[in-house]
Amino acid sequence: MSSRLKVAVLISGRGTNLQALIDACAEPDFPAEIIRVISNVSGAFGLERADKAGIPTKVIDHKSYDDRASFEAEITRELNACGTDLICLAGFMRLVTAEFVENWRDRLINIHPSLLPSFKGLDTHQRALEAGVKITGCTVHFVRADMDAGPIIAQAAVPVLPEDDQDSLADRILEQEHVIFPLALRLIAEGRVKVESEKVLIDGDVVAPPALVFPALS
Repeated sequence: MSSRLKVAVLISGRGTNLQALIDACAEPDFPAEIIRVISNVSGAFGLERADKAGIPTKVIDHKSYDDRASFEAEITRELNACGTDLICLAGFMRLVTAEFVENWRDRLINIHPSLLPSFKGLDTHQRALEAGVKITGCTVHFVRADMDAGPIIAQAAVPVLPEDDQDSLADRILEQEHVIFPLALRLIAEGRVKVESEKVLIDGDVVAPPALVFPALS
């Protein structure tokens, strides 16, 4: 029997972050495995990624349910049936209820394309450009009832270039999402992450990169 952490990934779209997790879990020494991919959208390309990797999939269409509670109850039944230890939200475009969050407390993580707590919600890249920030990025965090809130596990900082538009900035941030999502999953699966007073503490050696300063002085 595998001792690896059993992970379910919830998606709604193309699944690039799902692919990053699939690739990481394919490494022989990676301490987690994806046991199920669930989508609320039947045509989501991420389902094809999972099929290609031999990962069982399930479509649970939110439109088929009268309310969020019944929709989430079906998701929870599926998650429990396959023995899920941890849920990764990877572009899952549905808000979850406080009850769902509490049921999976500290077993539910999300990736967001900003340096939280800045720029919660949608249109993060455009809002970062309009605000004139020089550095933005992405965040992996444990999910709480408030939108895009919860203890932060990992972040990556990305400079905003003068010539950036929404798409170019999004592309560079997405590259870093593909780095920190597997990193956060590895840390959790290795048992190195704990939450105390709503802050994440990481056991063991953590190598801090040099500070990112932009624009750099020449």
